[in-house]
Amino acid sequence: MRALALVLVTLLAAPACGDGEPTRAERNDYALRSGPLGVPYLPRRGYADGPWGQVHYRDTGSGAPLVLFHQAPQSSRQFTNVYQPLHERGIRAIGIDLPGFGESDPTPFVPTVEDWAAVLPAVLDHLGLDEADVAGHHTGAMIATEVALQFPDRVRKVILNGPFPMDEERRMDLLNGMGRAEVEFEYKADGSHLTDSFEIRNELFGDEADPETINRYVIDKFQGYAPFWTGHHAAFIYDHAASMAKLEHPTLILTNTGDQIYEEAQLARELRPDFAYVELEGGGIDVVDQLTEPWADAVAKYLLD
Repeated sequence: MRALALVLVTLLAAPACGDGEPTRAERNDYALRSGPLGVPYLPRRGYADGPWGQVHYRDTGSGAPLVLFHQAPQSSRQFTNVYQPLHERGIRAIGIDLPGFGESDPTPFVPTVEDWAAVLPAVLDHLGLDEADVAGHHTGAMIATEVALQFPDRVRKVILNGPFPMDEERRMDLLNGMGRAEVEFEYKADGSHLTDSFEIRNELFGDEADPETINRYVIDKFQGYAPFWTGHHAAFIYDHAASMAKLEHPTLILTNTGDQIYEEAQLARELRPDFAYVELEGGGIDVVDQLTEPWADAVAKYLLD
């Protein structure tokens, strides 16, 4: 109690934040206050009517339109730290929650990448856009590929951040592992499934993981309206190599040396040597948060040059 009292005294002694009249909290002797709260840059949020219900999106509002597809099992919040940098570089970043993830309605069946691609025209039509660039990370890279194949006239350029061509042995290993870890996932009465998920994501991020960021990943995993395993299931049954072979749009393969699927990016480069290629040094599977400025630079340079 003495420690808490000292904290309260310290906070209450802090000067009022900002200019002008004090806030209600600043006029209350018992309120905690410590200056500006540091509210992050927040894109405008909205909903488009998609083929299976509402599709939730985030939109920075001006610039060259770029639709962002997230990895599984996350949401458009994956791009929280790059919305503002992209906006500052002249990009109108539009992050979409895939059906069943974030705040988008789920499909009434087990979805595929091909199914998820159908949300693109719904969002573009809602925003009054004829076309846009598309970019995706991991599972999102597959969706970016597929929307360009299904709706070629609505897509200008494509960025594949972490493409994932795989042979059948790799596919079966992933599907079997996903079955044990995700489809058969056990929600435990003591809530330890949450701490287990936190520890796994913490390890995947690396040695310098920010607990608040890892918390966002775990929340994203569980907050969707569809079972979270549908994300990796759709990714692992998708033939990205075959789809990339058909892609005719100007395309960038974007990868980073610490990515869990860095080697697959090299396979993609061999399959499509005509694609542009950018490699960032370091990072991991959470490159958007780990190498925010270099990532935004690479994306903007390719799209705006």
